[in-house]
Amino acid sequence: MPHDHQSHGLHDHHHGPANYGRAFVIGIALNLAFVVVEVTYGVLARSVALVADAAHNFGDVLGLGLSWGATALARLKPSKRRTFGFRRSTIVASLANALILLFVTGGLTWESVRRLLAPERPHGPTIIAVATVGAVINAGAALLFMAGRKHDLNIRSAFLHLASDAVLALGVAVAGAVIVVTGWLWLDPSVSIVLALTILAGTWSLTRKSLNLMLDAVPEGIDPEHVKAFLGTLPGVVEVHDLHIWAMSTTETALTAHLVMPGNSYDPSFLVSACKALHDKFDVDHATLQIDPQEAPAPCALAPDDIV
Repeated sequence: MPHDHQSHGLHDHHHGPANYGRAFVIGIALNLAFVVVEVTYGVLARSVALVADAAHNFGDVLGLGLSWGATALARLKPSKRRTFGFRRSTIVASLANALILLFVTGGLTWESVRRLLAPERPHGPTIIAVATVGAVINAGAALLFMAGRKHDLNIRSAFLHLASDAVLALGVAVAGAVIVVTGWLWLDPSVSIVLALTILAGTWSLTRKSLNLMLDAVPEGIDPEHVKAFLGTLPGVVEVHDLHIWAMSTTETALTAHLVMPGNSYDPSFLVSACKALHDKFDVDHATLQIDPQEAPAPCALAPDDIV
């Protein structure tokens, strides 16, 4: 830049990843133990719904492990090489979890269609008992992540994994009861297909949000036009350009911008108050603002909207 600039960052880490280590340990342990039980009784009961649910549960074990690892990495301090630390690992884990859900759901649907074409008589009482236990286990584990699901996409993905498993297991239990009463062999795989499509619909939202964060889109809930307008109303600011807003992690937002101001209007406390206002008004955790003097001999090369 041909002119002088000044910058300031306000760092507020109370929005950093919460420590859900105990919740992850409990969730992983319960699901892993139940996978063994469900596969065993699924084979004995000749139930594709139970075996498919076990596969889905195992996918959740992997997903929970990814989320736990990402949460731990995000708490590591920055280094000379990784100046933002490993915060974005939570976004990677969120996307990986979504892809695992999509993969497992696809396998579940495929096996269910195959079983529709070649029905087998499952043992209804075993299906009811095992699936009911699974619904209780997964619902209880999901509750451990319920508080953080609205503020952290990584925790939300863990919650969705467990909550979807609880719904799926409950559906399998209901199907088992109906099979006992009616003898409808086609119901076992049909319920699996319906529940797989339901999980797919919920997973799509998680996938879309994760991809947006991976591509540095403005996090949902923040309107960049409102942010730009707000910066333009700050005392002495005559122009705002080169505004960028992106997610550092699934819980933290960063912002950079150039503010054009007359050289004689600059107040040393301006940047501190501006960054605090961005935090309080838009929940921006890491703001960096550059002051461009209005009297600069040449315009800022980054001023045009189409230049990054």
